[in-house]
Amino acid sequence: MADIKEFKYKLIKNFFTKEELHILQKYCMNKLDEPWTSDPQSPLIPSWYKDALMNSLLENKLPLVEKETGLQLFKTYAFWRYYAYGSILQDHKDRPSCEISVTVNINGDGTAWPIFMEGTQLNLQTGDAAIYLGCEVEHWREEFKGDYQFQTFLHYVDAEGKNKEHYMDKRKYWGCPE
Repeated sequence: MADIKEFKYKLIKNFFTKEELHILQKYCMNKLDEPWTSDPQSPLIPSWYKDALMNSLLENKLPLVEKETGLQLFKTYAFWRYYAYGSILQDHKDRPSCEISVTVNINGDGTAWPIFMEGTQLNLQTGDAAIYLGCEVEHWREEFKGDYQFQTFLHYVDAEGKNKEHYMDKRKYWGCPE
């Protein structure tokens, strides 16, 4: 299998199982009642950095992401966002902790909302993922016209690459602040 550095991004159908999706969908709906933050890439949109459940997925999905990328990886961090009508994701490249990035559609109202990778449109159905070189591939989403969509982001670095010092997002211990 070719490694991701040869193809830069790809779509993975059914990245999450039906059982995982059932738990994640209920969890995300319940989490909306808790405090949240926002970030400049998607202003005024609720997001949760280092969410405990998403961090668990970061660990559990590591073997699959390694298989799909052809690389040995270190986990860095996970987060997720709740997107609503009018949401955007500004065009950007990711920071070094996101050398290998995975974005996964957890749930939504059924409105298609593609992610663009270097101008190529990828359509993620519920449970599908896009795996990409976050620091190299410019990616974005245009304005969302639906009611809601939950997306999680799992981030890794190449265990033998130039960003390996970003293991655990440079935290000394898992679960601790930077």
